[in-house]
Amino acid sequence: MADPARNLAPEVHLPDATGHFGAFGGRFVSETLMPALEELDEAWRKYLKDPDFLAELDRDLTHFVGRPSPLYVAENLTRQMGGAKIVLKREDLNHTGAHKINNTIGQGLLARAMGKKRVIAETGAGQHGVASATVAARLGMDCVVYMGADDVKRQAINVYRMKLLGAEVVSVTAGSRTLKDALNEAMRDWVTNVDDTFYILGTVAGPHPYPAMVRDFNAVVGREARAQMLEEFGTLPKALVACVGGGSNAIGLFHPFIEDSEVEMIGVEAAGRGLSGLEHAASLCAGRVGVLHGSRTYLLDDDAGQIRHTHSVSAGLDYPGVGPEHAWLKDSGRARYVGISDEEALAAFHALTRSEGIMPALESAHAIAYGMKLAAELPSDEIVLVNLSGRGDKDIHTVADLEGIEF
Repeated sequence: MADPARNLAPEVHLPDATGHFGAFGGRFVSETLMPALEELDEAWRKYLKDPDFLAELDRDLTHFVGRPSPLYVAENLTRQMGGAKIVLKREDLNHTGAHKINNTIGQGLLARAMGKKRVIAETGAGQHGVASATVAARLGMDCVVYMGADDVKRQAINVYRMKLLGAEVVSVTAGSRTLKDALNEAMRDWVTNVDDTFYILGTVAGPHPYPAMVRDFNAVVGREARAQMLEEFGTLPKALVACVGGGSNAIGLFHPFIEDSEVEMIGVEAAGRGLSGLEHAASLCAGRVGVLHGSRTYLLDDDAGQIRHTHSVSAGLDYPGVGPEHAWLKDSGRARYVGISDEEALAAFHALTRSEGIMPALESAHAIAYGMKLAAELPSDEIVLVNLSGRGDKDIHTVADLEGIEF
């Protein structure tokens, strides 16, 4: 196991002024987008220190989102595993059913403060799309959500939710017809309509300042969890476990714990049908460094340097890159990253549902699966804190199809 404190101390306040996390991050975009990113960076830095903006954000997180989300001791699952206590951070209880609403509330308020009338978003599992459509409805903004055609099919319930909320959902048929291609189309829209449009990016990827800005809005998860652990258990957990696609829920949990070197941080990627083949979405476990969607990070490409198709049973993890802060955490040794297969995630989906009466999103089921493994290896006086990033209602058709069940 890596020393979690290695190379940490001088760099915990990253990114630097140019948006770099060590060798990762930055801003690799066309000249047309540079003014928009500069405008966004200036606004983010301004409003992050504005007491009125922060007070409204806090009110919305409390009264609209329903924060703080509780910690929940999974007693039955803990007994089954026979080791450390498994504790869940219940982001599935947020309004709209996932952690995504934390970030979209922040970016929506920022868009309004900047005078934008239209928001766009990309989505894989639909959770970010639903959260963006929800915020746009509340703030009276036009909303367009880009979604890969395959994801439109496997997340039909969330597509309908977005439409009910007044959003236009654009089905993207290019490329692999998943999240990567949806993000490409959203970028194209932003370049074309930058004067009146705010791009609500759904994860800690993309050009600076998105990785840092999305992290800061999602870090409420980790701040709450850290305070709740000390209040309810009198100690910090032995380990944090969270799933990683682009990486927003994991960074949101990890960031406030970075200086707690005794707390191990573990990101769980989608190993799909196995890391030894090509049918997975594990950029950190099995990828290499390159540039994707405006920043330098770990990604999955072929020998010709082309981004390759990925696979995961979970639409939200089916992305060929990862946020640059995760790339830095991996190389610095402060966090480690592991893979969980489709089969293991599905088993964890059923295990949590049947043992605790909590149906996790398939994304979250990856974290549950590794949390169960880790808990079994640790003594009973330790705590493994797993981020339950979203609820599984949206995934029941995917699970049913895999199990040959027709409604």
